[in-house]
Amino acid sequence: MPISPTDLARLPVRRLGPTDLLACADLSENRGWLREEHKWGLLLTAGTGYGIDDPDGDGLLACCVVTSYGPGLAAIGMVLVAQRHARRGVGRRLMEHVLAEAGETPLTLYATANGQPLYAGLGFTEIGRSAMLKGHFSADAVTPPIPVRPATADDLQEVLRLDREIFGLDRTPLLTRLPAFADHLRVAVEDGTITGFAAAWPNMDTHVVGPLIARDTATAQALVASLAEATERPLRTDVDVRHTELVSWLTENGLAPVVTNAVMIRSLPDLPGDATRRFAPLTVAAG
Repeated sequence: MPISPTDLARLPVRRLGPTDLLACADLSENRGWLREEHKWGLLLTAGTGYGIDDPDGDGLLACCVVTSYGPGLAAIGMVLVAQRHARRGVGRRLMEHVLAEAGETPLTLYATANGQPLYAGLGFTEIGRSAMLKGHFSADAVTPPIPVRPATADDLQEVLRLDREIFGLDRTPLLTRLPAFADHLRVAVEDGTITGFAAAWPNMDTHVVGPLIARDTATAQALVASLAEATERPLRTDVDVRHTELVSWLTENGLAPVVTNAVMIRSLPDLPGDATRRFAPLTVAAG
């Protein structure tokens, strides 16, 4: 017997953990997304997962993950509702629970066109857009001759300092997982100072470039080119559309725009940090 909308709205929300990874991946697949088990493993250990169990015992009915950056900001990602219960208020039920849990903490998320009306109705406003690009890096366009090398353990404190300056908040719990999570981690160094860093991590058949933090566009380009040299997989990245020069350069180098998403925020006029030097997130799910 189908679950009534009233009963759906009363289903309990519970915390998710690493043991729920496969159930989250199954729900991703149910909605036509990639399974992304590697990414789910990071999100469920570095962040807090929330889910609604299917009362019929068929896995998860809905889920999402919240990545906290302290009282100044938290990011919501991977908001998914099983196809058979889409458009029946389950997503709103889950989001209202997350908002209550967050309290006064400002929240941000990347919204698809389908999800944006729900988030707007919950008090989120659009502050920008992000373009996903994907493809084999061709190296056709010129790459600036800025020195880039593999990161070492000795670089960690300088990377964290630079990230706090540009991101605007402390991401230490997330970024210290990068050496184990990413296949490649690069730093740009000029005059003995780290001026940018980027990682490439495996996601199904691609390497995702993110985070991408750099002093300027030329440094961002050099970091991407260095990561591309280290892999034969297609690259995928999500770039703030305001970085038109980087988007054009990536396109010239074989990456095609796939989709754009709205960057939304609640309880703040804008994201903290310096958007001119913040080129791509580690993953849109973590803000």
